[in-house]
Amino acid sequence: MINKLGLNKALQSDSGFLLILLATSTVIIPLGLNQIHIAMAQQQQNLQGLQNNHSSSSLTKQLQPTGISFQIDNVTFSHHMASVNGIQLHYVIGGHGDPVFLLHGWPETWYEWHKVMPALAKNYTVIAPDLRGLGDSSKPLTGYNGTTLAEDMHQLVTQLGFKRIFLVGHDLGAQQAYSYAAAHPTEVRKLVIMDYFVPGFTPPHALDRVWWIPFHQLPDLPEALVDGKETTYLSWFYRNFAYNPAAITQADIDEFVSHYSAPGGMRAGFEYFRAFPQDAIENMNYSKTKLTMPVLAVGPSSAPGFGGNVTANVALYSMQALAQNVRGVQVPNSGHWIPEERPDFVVKMLGNFFEGNTTKTSK
Repeated sequence: MINKLGLNKALQSDSGFLLILLATSTVIIPLGLNQIHIAMAQQQQNLQGLQNNHSSSSLTKQLQPTGISFQIDNVTFSHHMASVNGIQLHYVIGGHGDPVFLLHGWPETWYEWHKVMPALAKNYTVIAPDLRGLGDSSKPLTGYNGTTLAEDMHQLVTQLGFKRIFLVGHDLGAQQAYSYAAAHPTEVRKLVIMDYFVPGFTPPHALDRVWWIPFHQLPDLPEALVDGKETTYLSWFYRNFAYNPAAITQADIDEFVSHYSAPGGMRAGFEYFRAFPQDAIENMNYSKTKLTMPVLAVGPSSAPGFGGNVTANVALYSMQALAQNVRGVQVPNSGHWIPEERPDFVVKMLGNFFEGNTTKTSK
């Protein structure tokens, strides 16, 4: 069970301050939906500027509620904020040992990993950030391409004093993980890519039925259509991409939706998809030098949203073109939400891979 002192409560006063600023600045001129989301992002950037210029002010202390502790299954973790690459990045940290960074996907937050973090924390220092624009991290207007995201994470790693890390990315977090490993290959001990096709290195016809990517890439329209319907829209993905839909509870969905329904939350998520063309260009450039660290490419065994069993591991397909030392694993009895659907399997799989043992785990 999770006993969480959520960061949301600590930020309530700041959210109120932000909303007051937004209302004050926009009351005269009516704004469209996406303009409201953009205005919120601009207000956050202004506050970050204040934070950088007045690091000892009460405002700064409010915006950085560092060290708030909570427990998951009797293991202590804590919330922190870090100033990296011109933004504020929220992350959760706990455990002891070699550092393992867990990068979440869409439409989730650091909380995606809450079922695997306690067990991993027994042997590793676990760091689970909220990616740029998502969760409790700030929501800038730009910077959702892989190279920029990698720099976000590299600055965080540097601030925490780590030299070499184990790096795990799921879904859109896998793009950030790959970009990080390609930009800093000597600083990544081992890399795990979970259920993600790398733009520019996608299996033929893999996107034929993926309607949501072109939809999310449209300017403004997704924000307008989904506004006020975030729970309905996002729940479709949680339910239809799961082999075991019960693995993501209604409480989990509420946790994710609380962030994505906040001003600018959906826009930031869509910006990741809008960055795919730039990601493809960057990935092609990175691919000129294949990764040399061990890579584990993980895929599900089931895709209910696509009609049933999965025969191809798209992560393996992509990484075989991008790395020299790649192994593939398909997780039995799991859909896309692997850390939530098969947490025990994931913990064993990661432990075996990090320690250099076989990647086989019990089903």
